[in-house]
Amino acid sequence: MKKLLTASAAIALSAGTAFADGHAKEVKLGVLLGFTGPIESLAPAMGAGAELAMAEVTDSGKLLDAAKVTPMRADTGCIDNGLATANGEKLLADGAHGIIGGDCSGVTGAILQNVAIPNGMVLISPSATSPGLSTMEDNGLFFRTAPSDAREGQVMAAILQDRDIDSIALTYTNNDYGKGLADAIQSSFEEVGGEVTIVTAHEDGKGDYSAEVAALASAGGDILVVAGYLDQGGLGIIQGALDTGAFDTFGLPGGMIGDSLPTNVGSDLDGSFGQIAGSDSEGAEIYAKMASDAGFDGTSAYSAESYDAAALFMLAMQAAGSVDPAEYGAKVMEVANAPGEKINPGDLGKALEILANGGDIDYEGATGVELIGPGESAGSYREIEVQDGKNVTVKFR
Repeated sequence: MKKLLTASAAIALSAGTAFADGHAKEVKLGVLLGFTGPIESLAPAMGAGAELAMAEVTDSGKLLDAAKVTPMRADTGCIDNGLATANGEKLLADGAHGIIGGDCSGVTGAILQNVAIPNGMVLISPSATSPGLSTMEDNGLFFRTAPSDAREGQVMAAILQDRDIDSIALTYTNNDYGKGLADAIQSSFEEVGGEVTIVTAHEDGKGDYSAEVAALASAGGDILVVAGYLDQGGLGIIQGALDTGAFDTFGLPGGMIGDSLPTNVGSDLDGSFGQIAGSDSEGAEIYAKMASDAGFDGTSAYSAESYDAAALFMLAMQAAGSVDPAEYGAKVMEVANAPGEKINPGDLGKALEILANGGDIDYEGATGVELIGPGESAGSYREIEVQDGKNVTVKFR
């Protein structure tokens, strides 16, 4: 993934005057997430996280010419490329200066290729994790505050090994996210000596998963790892496996971590485990308190990453002195990494002032932000275990 704006992108920007004015009294940021679809239970806290950062900056009065930051919500459906692309185009038509999104990997790739690149627009995803996004040509316009699933595969293999799991059956949602994650889990687990008895896809939105569960049961394994979505196919697979007695313990990668899964499955999910991107940094604790005070759960999956995505947009704009993506896009990596004064949630006004005075910042944010190589998070994870019907963090990795 190349982080240099091409000449063609610069030409496209100069032709599109919607965000070529430099300073603006109102900065508009699109929040393009799956408010419907297979992760819809996660989207409210993600949107709230992004909007919390915007409100903090607006209240500080220190962004550019005391600009007001206005969120513009739009839906991806998580797995609906057509909807995601259409809504991305609408955000630009309505004057968005940047887009926080997409959320699921497939729609994020579609938005990048069909909306961001043709229009020279910066896109920062809080939750798209497919390894394929690391190498996609992006003209320096795409960043993500979530780590790649290549890293998650290694983390899950370590967790399985630590829990003395020798063999797994593996099912994945049939899209870019599911396939990339399944490949990463399989290769990483086999590298440490584990056995993968079967790898099979499932479709979201089905009413009956008995055939899929039967194939998984026939292959066997100590546990069933479900690389799917907690509000659709992943839930259906788990419920079907429990109903037939095929498996009683499940491995839960990131797309399966959220309060709705143990709520919907009940106590039968106790003892299942997995991982989700997360940090035990000072900033994570600060953010959780800020979110609680604002009336939402900041520990919900990818909420903290959404706050950080929004913050990076505004800090990069301040560093560039402009809302033009051709200018501030090159500043995202600078404000995210050392050198500079470390910045936590709640410090955005302070950071804006430092940047306005020509200083440097190292944005740590809510997730211990460090953007590597292709503009993505280096990645730390929370190890989760379901206990008494709730997801409990038992370790950080």
